Amino acid sequence: MNDLDLISLLPFLIPVIVLEIGLMVWALVDISKRERVKGNKVIWILVVVLINLIGPIVYFLFGREETPAEEE
Repeated sequence: MNDLDLISLLPFLIPVIVLEIGLMVWALVDISKRERVKGNKVIWILVVVLINLIGPIVYFLFGREETPAEEE
């Protein structure tokens, strides 16, 4: 792949990279703020950081503990 091919792909790559970084930051902030998650927090952090784009989605689908509704 030469430089011209990479430059022509940039308009497609930039939104994917921004989405990936945004999801990763959102997931890491969520993990750090939650008192409990399903499983070990360290494992979820590794999943989010090492499995790009899919890791944060997997965390949001399967890793979050449901917080009980606040009683009035």
